[in-house]
Amino acid sequence: MKRHGAPADLAQPQQRDIIMKIGFIGLGAMGHPMARRLLDAGHHLVVYNRTAAKADDLVAMGAVLVETPAAVAWEVDIVFSMMFDDATTQETTFGKDGIAAGLSSKAIHVCCSTVSLAQARRLRDGHAERGQSYVSANVLGRPPAAEAGELFVMAAGSRNALDRLEPVLKCFGPHVFRIGDDPIQANLAKLSLNFMIYSTIEQMAEVFALNEKAGTDPRMIFEVMTGSFYNAPVHKNYGKLMVEHDYDYPGAPVTLGLKDVKMFMDAGGDYGVPLPYASVVRDRLLSAVSAGDADRDFVVLLERVRQESGLK
Repeated sequence: MKRHGAPADLAQPQQRDIIMKIGFIGLGAMGHPMARRLLDAGHHLVVYNRTAAKADDLVAMGAVLVETPAAVAWEVDIVFSMMFDDATTQETTFGKDGIAAGLSSKAIHVCCSTVSLAQARRLRDGHAERGQSYVSANVLGRPPAAEAGELFVMAAGSRNALDRLEPVLKCFGPHVFRIGDDPIQANLAKLSLNFMIYSTIEQMAEVFALNEKAGTDPRMIFEVMTGSFYNAPVHKNYGKLMVEHDYDYPGAPVTLGLKDVKMFMDAGGDYGVPLPYASVVRDRLLSAVSAGDADRDFVVLLERVRQESGLK
């Protein structure tokens, strides 16, 4: 596998409003299919991942693999990052050989990671201090939706940056929601909507367990639910996983859900907003960790409700 120090060997795109030089950092369960969508759209792609082998198929498709996040940022129009948590996001962005070290004044860093509001402020302010353009573009959806280009994108930043980014963001999904001009607004929207997913799972878990205790197959409740008023993707997709007890191939593990809910609760503290139901969801996720389910899909919290109900 050939590696390059910087993407200077890439040809200049002939139609810059359509074909762009784009960087992608973080090729995990969500980042990898998102990067592939950019390649499929014909963009020139430069990638970095700590485990370089995760880029092998993208390189085979024409992506350029480089040695550092800074090398990704050199001479690209846009660099996306999709890291796991605050610490990896901070190091990848502002650490030695981080994105900020290579980002030109004409390029944009687009962070897609789910981070705390404290980290969101560090990203916004750190780039502003360096005179760099920055946008937060969080996504809703699981890895299969990322592969299919069916994510929902929530973006916040300057109008000029969002105008420039929108055609590229539509590689990930058909609908781009412009949340506001402060990048933090997109981060808070993501934490809020993630919380709605977890709280909906808690609701479904209680409903499934109660009806199972009464002798009704949860799959019948799922059929009634999704065949009537409760037929949103969150009910259909997560409910199906729950009634099938499909916990062991996680699109997102319990630990990720717990991290998100804690950050949502911290945001409530920042803004002085009581979030009592968030405590219920946090405790349910904590009980799943204690039961040894930390690395299973977070819909496994159904088993904690079933256990408390005396169901085997």
